Amino acid sequence: MKKRIELGLLYSRSGSYSLISEACRTGALSAIAEINSMPDLPITFAPIERDPQGNIDAYGPLCEEILRDSDARHVVGCVTSWSRKEVIPTLEKAGGTLWYAVPYEGFEASDHVVYTHACPNQHLLPLLGWAFARLGRRGFLTGSNYIWGWEMNRLARDVILSAGGEVLGERYLPLGSLDVERMINEIRATRPDFILNNLIGPSQYAFLEAYHKLGQEDAHFRPETCPILSCNLTECELPAIHPDAVEGLVAAGPYFRGVTGWPQAQRNFGSSHEAAAWSSVYRLAILLSGHDDAAEQSLAQLLHDAPQGSEGIDLSTHHTALPVLIAQVENGAFAVRERFEAVAGDPYLARGRTPIAPGAPRLKVVS
Repeated sequence: MKKRIELGLLYSRSGSYSLISEACRTGALSAIAEINSMPDLPITFAPIERDPQGNIDAYGPLCEEILRDSDARHVVGCVTSWSRKEVIPTLEKAGGTLWYAVPYEGFEASDHVVYTHACPNQHLLPLLGWAFARLGRRGFLTGSNYIWGWEMNRLARDVILSAGGEVLGERYLPLGSLDVERMINEIRATRPDFILNNLIGPSQYAFLEAYHKLGQEDAHFRPETCPILSCNLTECELPAIHPDAVEGLVAAGPYFRGVTGWPQAQRNFGSSHEAAAWSSVYRLAILLSGHDDAAEQSLAQLLHDAPQGSEGIDLSTHHTALPVLIAQVENGAFAVRERFEAVAGDPYLARGRTPIAPGAPRLKVVS
């Protein structure tokens, strides 16, 4: 008889980032269904769901509720870095583990978090390397006024200046703000080679649509001459944006719809968010299938004692190695332009901040 293991799910089904949450939730639930139907795995997962409804103050209490009121020791969830940091003290107190399936800004390695999506050496550095080689080194930085925007732009500024480039502007919007006019006017005046977009949710959608209008007025701001770059925009958010406004956007990530190789599943995922959440649950299932008391072990014990290895999770940083894809929206879908071999997560950039550039080892593009 299979062992029943409760698994927490902590995703907001409403709020400014609900599209990303729903993509992650879809990936996690599909993995649970597949695992529960696999006769060769000795466990089944029973999801214990809580919905913070986009309220940052709800994440910590709801995570505590999952760990206190159920037998779940693992939680798949959180989208923003703010929410992730809100639950870490709860995880530390209760001995739980968060499986985080969204790209983030790095400079963190918790004993209670597994990071299954990309950090900056797996998204920002290769994206800037691609841009430097093709567009130039004069960038304009935009972001939402919280951790992701601050840290991504801080690192981008450092990389651009170290490469002999120039940052022509750095502007932020409050979370949820649609007031993009000032940003657009400054971009119009400075005429950069590219714009790095670290906005999130509706702010990002409004900015993309305003920038498209600018490109209609001035050819310099069209994708072929001055594209928008992004490390967090995926297919799951395209329905919220006018198709013309996202055409030509360049993004970095470990997966785009239709690309094979990662994760190891014979299926097509809707986005890298969905794929990373699926991968989180599947990795956890393999680890928990190792021995009878695995579900009660700490993350460090679980990884150390796993009979089949740590499922590609770095024992010191809890990050994973991921392929690096650079893709551009073409006719409403992402088309891969570059694909690099798997890159190990390096959250503190201990191996340096040099962007991956043309000429680095790469795999054949699969579209």
